[in-house]
Amino acid sequence: MRLNSPKINIIRKACLRASKSLIRDFGEVEKLQVSLKAPGDFVSAADKKSEKLIIEELLKAHPDFGILSEEVGELNKDNKDNRWIIDPIDGTMNFLNGIPQFAISIAYEEKGEIICGMIYDPIKDEMFAAEKGNGAFLNNSRIRVSSKKKIKESILVTGGPKFNSKHKNDILSEYVKISNLTNAPIRKFGSAALDLANVACGRFDGYWQWELNYWDVAAGLILIKEAGGFVDFLSESKNSPVKKNIIASNSLIHKELRESLMKKNIE
Repeated sequence: MRLNSPKINIIRKACLRASKSLIRDFGEVEKLQVSLKAPGDFVSAADKKSEKLIIEELLKAHPDFGILSEEVGELNKDNKDNRWIIDPIDGTMNFLNGIPQFAISIAYEEKGEIICGMIYDPIKDEMFAAEKGNGAFLNNSRIRVSSKKKIKESILVTGGPKFNSKHKNDILSEYVKISNLTNAPIRKFGSAALDLANVACGRFDGYWQWELNYWDVAAGLILIKEAGGFVDFLSESKNSPVKKNIIASNSLIHKELRESLMKKNIE
């Protein structure tokens, strides 16, 4: 990994420590103790263990830094200038069903701006990292978004509406209508962090999803930007600032993708 700043090194160490536990648990996924958090949203023992290991590593380096994480919520709330944003397993349902499409996502935020971040796929051993002004990388190689100029020649990816969202009755029609409007194939893989990472490295050309949590996308934001892409937020809720409606692309198709989504009127 060519990025070698103190914050990136701390994040890398936390990712690698947590990944060892995740790989072991993924191999014994049927034995995991699973607790129900909400309809369609399960939290595994592996998720909680991964979060604990990550937080321990981050607090060891900076005991006073704030933390926003999926399970514990906020720690060191008074520190608004320095904060870690954590998703210990993005793609939990994939993980619990033995599908090797999940990742650890950690970002560092300074005075409200994401300065650096990492998305680590422990199964494929793919480490996506980016830092403001220093570019985006996959392992040791610099990455860039794709150069597709027309949306009909692109591959799009989405998570689609969640089953408990206001769009829950529109899940199938969303894909059909967006596909018809764009003439582009659409994929759904179940991990927002990896979807964004794959847009950053040019495997996908554009991504959208509604009602994501901040920890789902924080590391992906800096990856997309440093890889030369563009990120847009739609219909932000002042009552729920951690919820994000996001469009990310290679920038060349961004206007066309946004217009297609607006025509669909699903924001």
